[in-house]
Amino acid sequence: MIETVVSMELPVDESLRIQKNRIMPLNPTGKEKRVAIVTGTHGDELEGQFVCYELQRRLKAEPGALKGIVDVYPALNPLGIDSITRGIPMFDLDMNRIFPGNADGPMMESLVSRLTEDLKGADLCVDIHASNIFLMELPQVRINEVTAETLVPLGKKINVDFVWIHGASTVLESTLAYSLNQAGTPTLVVEMGVGMRITKEYGYQLTEGILNVMKELGVWQGSVGEIRTPIVSEDRKVGYLNAEKAGIYVPRIQIGTYVKEGELLGEILNPLTGNVEQAVTAPIKGMVFTRREYPVVYSGSLLGRILGGIEE
Repeated sequence: MIETVVSMELPVDESLRIQKNRIMPLNPTGKEKRVAIVTGTHGDELEGQFVCYELQRRLKAEPGALKGIVDVYPALNPLGIDSITRGIPMFDLDMNRIFPGNADGPMMESLVSRLTEDLKGADLCVDIHASNIFLMELPQVRINEVTAETLVPLGKKINVDFVWIHGASTVLESTLAYSLNQAGTPTLVVEMGVGMRITKEYGYQLTEGILNVMKELGVWQGSVGEIRTPIVSEDRKVGYLNAEKAGIYVPRIQIGTYVKEGELLGEILNPLTGNVEQAVTAPIKGMVFTRREYPVVYSGSLLGRILGGIEE
């Protein structure tokens, strides 16, 4: 059942509507658990769109296996998606920096407040992101160390490649996930793929993981494929690759590759002189879980991340 969560009037006789699709079991009892799937907070992140479709396709294929409520929010920032804009156009706002909002505040803060209230109380919320147009991310769950005890067991079951636990000081308190977790609604943040693209294999992977977690919660009794066991990491085990020179970055390795310390990972080229400005090497051994996709780089640009402390 399609429901409008928030609707607000805009200039030029237009309106902003955030919608969800509520999928109910065939024989509801009124005591069902509820799972919320959220994506499209940033308008240039489209990986979650495919997950929303694929999850609903799977639920429709086995309608009798659904024993709880699934709320699918495919576009929290519909204006951003329509205009291929990361933030909220016209308002120059990053939507994921104004949660939990303010019911009596300006227009967007009021909208975010009503959206937060609609999500509160879910037994699990999965907040799907897709990096940006510059970087490709291996499927991962990112968790604040403050909520690690509650969320890591869930993150291990959602079929990602690893679970990244962040220090509390690095987590922004104005995000949807932080606000919902503080309100007692368990929320997993998934990062995967690259901005403005859909990586179907990642979409299939996460869909299987969501069904697996739903099964653990008693929301789903249908089929679930093979689930991988993720690596659980912490900040101290991550090595960062940054550009020292400006130029065109050409990587030599694929994402998910295990590399040795000092191994050549790519080169920054100067198309004007024909010179190699920088040979980019691995600062630690481990697995490449972030890789630069957009070639133009400047001094300081992030080129990748390596998850250390693991063997091939």
